[in-house]
Amino acid sequence: MPFPTTRWSLLAQATISGDAAQKQAWTEFYRRYREPVVRFIERQLPVPDRAEDLAQEFFLHLLENATLHRADPQRGRFRTFLLGAVNRFLTRERVRDQADKRGGGRSPISLEILAGSEGEPTVPPAVARAFDREWARLILERARQEVRAGWKGRAEELAVLLRFLPGAVHTPAYEAAAETLGWPLARLKTEVHRFRGQFRDLVRAEVALTVERPQEIEAELSHLHRVLADPSA
Repeated sequence: MPFPTTRWSLLAQATISGDAAQKQAWTEFYRRYREPVVRFIERQLPVPDRAEDLAQEFFLHLLENATLHRADPQRGRFRTFLLGAVNRFLTRERVRDQADKRGGGRSPISLEILAGSEGEPTVPPAVARAFDREWARLILERARQEVRAGWKGRAEELAVLLRFLPGAVHTPAYEAAAETLGWPLARLKTEVHRFRGQFRDLVRAEVALTVERPQEIEAELSHLHRVLADPSA
């Protein structure tokens, strides 16, 4: 929330007006990041039903201003870069709204004017944590969707096994789950072990798409666990 596909090198070429590979890079970027951006905007707006429209405007801004081309992996996580861009975008919208109320109209405002001395706005730590928490939740949900795909037609079994994954509200006792499914206890434990292993592999694969180098995967996984466990996020 995952926050998603996007190796920096791939994003640098993302566009909807280039060749097939560039269009695909943009499509994948939009698919993975749209929902977190929408949810973030909803939290920041007094009128959350504008979030979908503003998110669409934001992504168009990224394309029109080649913002993704300026993303620098040496300056931190891509999510931090994206959060800064969304934050600037919302600041611009607030300035425009204030101008509307004063009767000044919606004249163009450069996002760069709203940036700080380093070219990025300051984002409160609590806001950044909430953004990363959304990203983490979406990673887990994408992994769950992948797991579900392999259990079509086995809804009852899937429903029980999903309760053994991270994030489940209540994890049942092995004995109770085995009785529910009519399985021997040994079979249930084996299936749960395999199910969890598959889920971990899928989460790892999702996280791998968000980093530039394989050695960064473990650090990102640790970050994912921290933000999900943080009650203040």
